[in-house]
Amino acid sequence: MNIGVLALQGAVREHIQMIERCKARGISIKRPHELSLIDALIIPGGESTTIDKLMEKYNFVETIRKLNADGLPVYGTCAGLILLAKKITEGTQPLLKLMDIEVKRNAFGRQRESFEADLDISELGSRSYKGVFIRAPWIESVGQGVTVMAKFDGKIIMARQDKLLVSAFHPELTGDCRIHEYFIERFVKQGC
Repeated sequence: MNIGVLALQGAVREHIQMIERCKARGISIKRPHELSLIDALIIPGGESTTIDKLMEKYNFVETIRKLNADGLPVYGTCAGLILLAKKITEGTQPLLKLMDIEVKRNAFGRQRESFEADLDISELGSRSYKGVFIRAPWIESVGQGVTVMAKFDGKIIMARQDKLLVSAFHPELTGDCRIHEYFIERFVKQGC
């Protein structure tokens, strides 16, 4: 099983290491034609405007939209969450517009306000999950087909819809591979 990580910016290596800990093959995706090699895609954190511009420049946007419509699972972390949203609360960033959510960018503050928090994510079991938040967004609102998976301080920070999974935090920066395992088991192996 091949899980691609969009390698335009962000913690690509860390995601690939987590994927490989889950006994799958991680592939760094730098060109749209490489998307044909994968069974699922992770869009990592980074700076969403920069990633968006690079996705447009290298013609990733329409390819990812089409592949997701054809069933390709996609997981977006932090900036990846922003890019998958249908709407953001400020600005006119083009986005992939795949998930029926509205997102507030940098909602938890700037870089110096980054933090870690213990999260309750019931679909991962009873043990808490250490979330790493770096200039993190939150989800302001969700559409009818979206399942909220976790909140922090009353704000939505993790959700799923069809073949899409998003988190406002960075699971690749922890030693805990449960979210990557969840993505592979639920979205890639079993489908929705």
